[in-house]
Amino acid sequence: METNEFRQTDTVFAPSTAIGGAIAVVRVSGPDTQAIAHALLKRELVPRMLTHTPICENGILLDEAMAVFFARPNSYTGEDMLELHCHGGMQTVRRISDALLRLGARPAEGGEFTKRAFLNGKMDLIQAEAVMDVINAQAEASLRSALFQLGGGISQDVCAIETHLMDARASVEAMIDYPDEMEADVLSVLPNTLDDLLGKLDALIENGYHARVLRDGLRVVILGRPNVGKSSLFNTLLGESRAIVTDAAGTTRDVLDERILLNGVGVRLMDTAGLRKAADEAESIGIDRARQAQRTADLTLVVLDGSESLTDEDAAILSETEGRNRIVLSNKSDLGVCAAADLAVSCKTGEGLAELKERIGSFANPSLADTTYLTNIRHIRALERARDALRQARFQAEPDCIATELREAAHQIGTITGSDVDEQLLDRIFENFCVGK
Repeated sequence: METNEFRQTDTVFAPSTAIGGAIAVVRVSGPDTQAIAHALLKRELVPRMLTHTPICENGILLDEAMAVFFARPNSYTGEDMLELHCHGGMQTVRRISDALLRLGARPAEGGEFTKRAFLNGKMDLIQAEAVMDVINAQAEASLRSALFQLGGGISQDVCAIETHLMDARASVEAMIDYPDEMEADVLSVLPNTLDDLLGKLDALIENGYHARVLRDGLRVVILGRPNVGKSSLFNTLLGESRAIVTDAAGTTRDVLDERILLNGVGVRLMDTAGLRKAADEAESIGIDRARQAQRTADLTLVVLDGSESLTDEDAAILSETEGRNRIVLSNKSDLGVCAAADLAVSCKTGEGLAELKERIGSFANPSLADTTYLTNIRHIRALERARDALRQARFQAEPDCIATELREAAHQIGTITGSDVDEQLLDRIFENFCVGK
C-alpha cells in the first residue's frame, strides 16, 4: 500500500498519560505542529530539548509546563511532534485540549500515533502491533517477548521468508513470459525452494502456538468430580478465598476465572463445576461450561481425592483428558494418596504445592520470550494461510496456477509485515489501541 496517503493531511493530539496524576503528557503530531507550538508557547524550541515554558492562548495562561519538540522525521510518528508535560488535573488537560482544537488540531483516534509511525516507515506492522502488547503485558515473560518483537527481533525472519517468496514468485512469472528460455531451470529448483519455505513456516507456526501463552497467558483448568477440593486448590494457588468452599457437593456452578503469575508467566486459572450427572438445569449448564473450558485449555489439572478410592466419575474424567496436557493430582495428601496421580498435594498442609507451581510454569517456558517466535494469533493464522497456498503451489502443474498460489502466499505474509495491507485491516488492528499511543 502507499504509505503517504495518510501523512500530510491533518494534525492530531491526545493525552498520552492518565489524567488525574501529578503530570499529564499531551502529544501533538502532524504538519501544523510547529505552528501550534509557536502559537501556544511564543518561542522557538530546540528540537529534542525539554524546556520549561508557559502555555498561553491569547494572553491567557493555561499552565506552566515543560515542552519538547521533535522535528520530522526524527520522531515517533515520523512527523513533527510536540509533547506538552503539563499538570495532570482534568481542568488543565481540558483547557489545553480546547486550545489545540481551536488551533486546528483534531483528537487522535485509538492507536493513531503508532499507525502514523507505521505509515511513515518508522516501524513495520509486527513492531507496531507489539506496542500494544508492551502496554498490555501483565507478566515479565510477556513483556520480554513483546519488547523483543518491538525491537524487530521477529521481523527479520519473517521478512526473509517474504523476500525468498517474492524471488520465487518473480522467477515463476518470468518463466510464464519466457517459457522456452527459463522453464526447465525454474522448475528444477522450485520444489526445493518451496519445501524450504514450507519448513520455515511450519517451524514458525508450531513455535508460535507454543509461545502464544507468553502473550495471552497459560490457560489452566481445574477439573474433577464434586468435593475433591478443586475450589480449595483454586483459592490456594490464588492466595485468596475467591471460590466458595463448602462440604456440599455442587457448590461451584460456573467457571471462575482469575489471573496469577507463576515464574514470571501470566496464568489464567479456572475453577469449574464438578463433573457428574447434574442434579438440576443450573448445574448442567455449569458442567457444560466446565467441559468447554477444558477443550480450550493449555493445561488441565485433574483433581482426585486421595482419601477415597477412584470412582466411575474419576475414571471417566481421566479417560476424557487422556492425551491432553494435564497433571493428575491426588489432593488431600494428608489423608491419603491416589496411585493414579502424578503429584500428591494438600491445600491444608501445603505439601506438593511448590512443585505444582513449578510444573505449571514449565508448560509456558518463559525462556521463549527471548527467541524468534510469533505470539500474535493474527500473525499465526496468516502464516497458516500462506502455508496452505504454498502446499497448493507445490503440487500444481500449470505455471499460471503456481503463480496464483505464490501471490496468495506473498499476500498473507505481507499482511504480517505490512507490505500488503489495506486501510480496513489497519483500522481493525489499531482500533484496539489506547488513545495517545
